[in-house]
Amino acid sequence: MMRIPEFKLKGTDEKFYTHKDIKGEFGTVIIFWCNHCPYVKAWEGEVLNIVDRFKDKFGFAFINSNDPTKYPEDSFENMKKKDYPVPYLYDETQEVAKSFGAERTPHVFVFNREGILVYKGAPDDNYEGNPTKRYLVEVLEALLKGEKVPYEETPAVGCTIKWKG
Repeated sequence: MMRIPEFKLKGTDEKFYTHKDIKGEFGTVIIFWCNHCPYVKAWEGEVLNIVDRFKDKFGFAFINSNDPTKYPEDSFENMKKKDYPVPYLYDETQEVAKSFGAERTPHVFVFNREGILVYKGAPDDNYEGNPTKRYLVEVLEALLKGEKVPYEETPAVGCTIKWKG
């Protein structure tokens, strides 16, 4: 059983956030994210719709852990150009991605109100649109109803995190 890893990261609004700052009434959704990845770009609209639908009940944050020397589009300065309705956090040391076991962008981690991991994987089963299984939505709906989540893990689909060194 994995608990939400502790972190303190700087957001694009220049404020620092911990896992406690992100927490929502029913749980916390952390999505490893970046600017350059075509999978993130493909899912962006869908994920933002999910955020809009559930942000009153769950806390959300995007975390970018990519090495900006390899991918300048993922630099903190370029992250600031995004106007997301949730904290967009910079994991400069990549330690937070490692503590979560994040491998790709996007990589979704959902924690229940007790801070225990209940789902990790992809937002849904089709980054090109028209999914048949909406993993994240179904997991959040189950948590709202106090039910067992229908998915605990799905393969993360996307670009690998661009590690330093």
